[in-house]
This record gives sequence, structure tokens and C-alpha cells, in this order.
Amino acid sequence: MARFLILYTGGTIGMVPGPDGLQPGAGVLEAALAALTPAGVTTTVEQFSPLIDSANIRPADWNHMLDRIEGWQGDAVIIVHGTDTMAYTGAALSCALHAPGLPVILCGSMVPLNTGGDAEGNLSLALTAALTTPPGVWLAFAGQLLSAAGLVKQDSHAADAFRSTQQAPGPATARRFADRRLAILSLSPGLPAAALRAALSELDGAVLRVYGAGTMMQDPAIVDALQTATANGCRLRAVSQCENGGLTPAAYAAGAALWSAGVENGGTETAELALARLWLSLS
Repeated sequence: MARFLILYTGGTIGMVPGPDGLQPGAGVLEAALAALTPAGVTTTVEQFSPLIDSANIRPADWNHMLDRIEGWQGDAVIIVHGTDTMAYTGAALSCALHAPGLPVILCGSMVPLNTGGDAEGNLSLALTAALTTPPGVWLAFAGQLLSAAGLVKQDSHAADAFRSTQQAPGPATARRFADRRLAILSLSPGLPAAALRAALSELDGAVLRVYGAGTMMQDPAIVDALQTATANGCRLRAVSQCENGGLTPAAYAAGAALWSAGVENGGTETAELALARLWLSLS
């Protein structure tokens, strides 16, 4: 008899119409599990209290998931999660679980259960995949089992909302997310240096989404803001605003200031994965 832990965080999959829009519905997920769970599998459902929209996911929630995953003595863990921050949670769990001994499968949907959409199919895929999938962190979505480390939410409405980009293995670091101040910041034409400087002054670290293969504006005030931040101990890690290809330091003179300021090279990392790795390295 296989034993699965179902961590129900919230999200669209278990919602029902309410007076102000979709809201969590009592018993909706449990009823679906009763109908979809394969023979020979028992499920233990633990839900966040209160259930949360994934827009409100925090590092403390990742730590709770990690505690339950590492404490589970069964065969697999399925995490039912909203789609808005699915890529962040996939990256966070992939980084913190250095060598998971069981499959951890994320699952969500673009429309709720019992509405004729994708929810039942995604949940059924997660349940059946958990029986045969090797250890690791995965996403069951739209008929595919995707590596969760490099998830990209590519559509805000379509059922085929996610794809996964291949990510290089990262170093083994802390296994939980400490109370730190981090953010993802994007460079853009006309960015005021004062705004960047102010943001960096409030952070312990930041992921910078830079141009192309690793370039930035040649604005002395922007460069000074980066140099001041790193000199003050703020860790900066750069990733490309392009979804594929990553960064190539020294390819363009317009990128030289990044590396001379002490910005780290995130290579082909997604911004979500870079954030998780940077956070753990500071934990």
C-alpha cells in the first residue's frame, strides 16, 4: 500500500464562486481525491490554515513544506498549490531538497475542480505519477511531468500554462530559508539611479534581470549604485531578461560594469531559481 501526503496550500483548484469572486471551498479537494486516487494508495491530507492564494506564499511557507516533506515516512508528497507563484515554490523546494528520497509533485490548475477544466486531469496525473516517478521535485500539469527547478509560467489563462527550462545543478547550501530581505529587480531604459539605490539599500541581496547576454545601461550613477550596494554587503546576482540563452560575461563592453561591480553571474538560471539559490546562500 503506497502512502501519499497531500499538502493543500490553496489555489484555484479547490475554489468555488463566492460573493467577491473565487474563494476556497470546504471539502472540494477531498471529494476529488476520493474519486481520483488510484487503488492501492492511501492519502493523508494536511491543509494550510487558512488556505492561501499563492500570491501570498512566503519563504516561511516553503520552510513548512520542507519540514513536512522531510518528516514524511511514506512514498510521495503532493503539494496542491496556486499557479501564480508555482515557479517560485518549485525553485525553492528544488534548491533546498538536496537529495530527496521520494518524489515531490506540485499540482494546481487554471480553473477549479468541478468546472469541466484542467483540475481533475492535473490532480489525477499527480496521483498516478507519484507511483512511478523518481525522487525529485516535479510539476504535474497539462499532461506533462516537468522538472520544477526551472519552471516558467508562460500563459496566464491557457491550460498549458507552464514549461520547464533545463537548469544546471547548484551548490549544496542551507536547507531552510532564513529571515532575509531579497527581491528581483529589473533593469529598464530610463531607470532612475536613485530608485535603484534606494531599493538596494533596503536589501540583503537582489536578483538583477539584465539585458540580453549580460549588458546594462552605461549610466555612471547606476554603476555607482551597484558598486555601493556590493561594497555594503548586498549580494547581487544577474540573470537575463531573455527566457533562453543565459549570460555570457565579457561578451559585450556594455556589460563590463556589472562584473566589475561585483555582481554574480546567474548563467542560465531563471529569476525564480536565482532568487532561491541566493536566499539559501544567505541563510
